[in-house]
Order: sequence, then C-alpha cells, then structure tokens
Amino acid sequence: MFDWLQHFADWLIYSVFKVGAETHLGTALNFFVYDTLKILILLFIIVFIMGIVNTYFPIDKLKDYLNRKKLYGLEYFFSSLFGAITPFCSCSSVPLFIGFVQGGIPLGVTFSFLITSPLVNEVAVAMFLGMFGVKATLIYAISGILLGTLGGWILGKFKLEPLLSDWVKKILDNKIQQTEFTEEKRTFKQRLPEITQSAWDIVKGVLLYVIIGIAIGAAMHGYVPENFFNTYLGGGEWWTVPLAVIVAVPMYANAAGIVPVIQVFVAKGVPLGTAIAFMMATVGLSIPEATLLKKVMSIKLIAIFFGVVTLCIILSGFLFNIIL
Repeated sequence: MFDWLQHFADWLIYSVFKVGAETHLGTALNFFVYDTLKILILLFIIVFIMGIVNTYFPIDKLKDYLNRKKLYGLEYFFSSLFGAITPFCSCSSVPLFIGFVQGGIPLGVTFSFLITSPLVNEVAVAMFLGMFGVKATLIYAISGILLGTLGGWILGKFKLEPLLSDWVKKILDNKIQQTEFTEEKRTFKQRLPEITQSAWDIVKGVLLYVIIGIAIGAAMHGYVPENFFNTYLGGGEWWTVPLAVIVAVPMYANAAGIVPVIQVFVAKGVPLGTAIAFMMATVGLSIPEATLLKKVMSIKLIAIFFGVVTLCIILSGFLFNIIL
C-alpha cells in the first residue's frame, strides 16, 4: 500500500541528498521520511472517520444513555468504547471524567472511560496500523478497550465513592438539574467542513509530537546497536514486562510521541507485548495525570487507581507476548 512512499524516501535520501544507504545517517533519515509521511496520511484519514463517529455520538447522549438504561454490566464496556473513540490524552481526559461524575455516572463506569481514553484513540490506531499492521493493531485496540472495561469493573466493586475529593462530594450533594440539550439537526454535507477542519486541527495538534517521536525513533533505528534493548527487555524472562511497566509509569508522553519509539524497541528485539505494555503505562499513567486527578480524588484513591491499572497493563503485556 505504501511502497510508493518507500520509493520516494529512497529517492529523496539516497539520490537527491546523496546520503549513503549503508550509513547510520542514511538509515535514520530514510526511516524518518518514510514513517512521517505514512503516519500523517493514515492519521488524517482515521481522525476524519472518527470525527464522523464523534459528531453523531456526543458525550451528552452517552451520559443520558448510561443514566437511563439498565445495561447489566455493559455500561463499563460502552464507557470504555467511548474512551477509545475520543481523541484525548490522559490529562485532557480528566475534565471529561469530572463531567461524568457530575452527570451522575457510577464511579467505576467513569474509570472505564478514564483508563481507555488515553490508551486507545484514532491517533494511536493510525500510528499502530502504519507501523505494526492490522493484526497487532486490532489486538492492541481490543485489548485496550477490554482493559478499561475490566479495570472500571474492578474499581467499581471497591465502592470508592467515599474517597472522592470534598469538592466532588459537594457537587454530588447539591446536584443541579440539567436542562435537556437539543442539538440543531444538520445534514452530513453541512457538517462535513466542520468535521474536516476538526480532523486537520487534531493532526496539527499532534504534528510536533509525531515529528519528535519519529525523529527519536529514527535516531535509535540508525544508531542504536541491534541487541541493545534486547539485552535488558528482550530475553523473555518473566520480570521484563513488570520492569517495563514500572519504569514507564513515572514518564509521560502521548501516543504520537511514544509509538515510533516502541517500533524501534520491537525492531531491536524487544517482544511486542512488552513494548505495548511499556507504551500503555507511559500514555495511560503519568504524574501530570495524577496531579490533575487530585482535584477529584484523594491520594488513596489515586494510588488504588494507578495500582489496579498497572496490574492490568502487566497482565495484558504477558497476554500480548503469548498471542503475538
């Protein structure tokens, strides 16, 4: 599908700029040009498609649906699915999490959204599809949604409402009846310019992260020795997945910045499951997110949330290594 891009990258780097194909610099630049163009094309296409989905599936309708329907546990799945189709990182997901709590959605269901939203979105899917193919992308996306579903269900069973912050408790005690929101009905043709502009805005918003991430990946691809990462994370020992997750938790990056680095991890010998677990912990759990969550949660609740999600990511890492 993207053979023409590879030919273009070869022509640009090896023929136009006269950089040797066997040199570290030539390998790194070729990787950078090819991956940047491929990811940006896929990114716009998938963001555009998901923009159509988001237009007809707004958060207000979801909150209303979750509040009015008896779903027999499927509310965790639907909340997790909604998190997957919204283009938010862990930090920007927190305001929506607050909106869920204010809207009276059960806490476990809101956690399902909060877990999945930064892990699986159109940016991550587009980049994953371009770098790892359809099979790995489907496993990654489905497992991310199931991770949010399971994590939210577990946290919901703990009855953690008393550990919400005093600010949230006051909101719940003095809940104001919200008026029903009626959206002006417009045809798809009328919405199309808005959807296109929104997709382009998202691409522009992550463009710098994409370029930086691919640049780091390109440098690693061209200059890092073949067995460097394999030495520490690729031996197949049981402790490599927990180590990758624990090391990643204090870090912070969005999918656009970390996926190109993960691609190089895999190319250098790290099992894909271990690499994905590292990415999920980096994207889904971070110090900035914890800082924002202090507005709505106690320190104890944040610790429980991080602990449960960390454990789920570790288990998913083991599962990835078995499947992939």
